[in-house]
Amino acid sequence: MTPTIVSNWREKITFSPNGPQPFVLVENEKIKSVLVGLEPGQKLPPHPAPDGIYQFLEGNGWMIVDEQRVRVQAGSIVVVPDGAKRGIEAETRLAFVGVRLP
Repeated sequence: MTPTIVSNWREKITFSPNGPQPFVLVENEKIKSVLVGLEPGQKLPPHPAPDGIYQFLEGNGWMIVDEQRVRVQAGSIVVVPDGAKRGIEAETRLAFVGVRLP
C-alpha cells in the first residue's frame, strides 16, 4: 500500500455552502478516514456507526455522542464507541479528521 501524505490539510479540505464534501484519506476493509469541513451552522446529524476517532483541526462546535453534547475546538479528540450515535454541529468554520474502524 502506498502511503497518503497530506503536507497541508488546508489544500485538501472543502468548505461548501451545500454541506460537507469529505476528502477520503484512506478507505478499505479495515479503516476509513476522511477530512471534513463544515461551515458555521452546518451539521452532521446523529447516526450510529462503528468505533470512531475525531481529531478537530480548526474552529469550534459541538459533538453529540448518544445523549451527551461535548464542546469541541481545534486540538480536541473524541473517541466514540461502536454503535454510539454521533453527530457534529459547527459554530464557526470547523475542520476535522474522522477515522472509522469498520
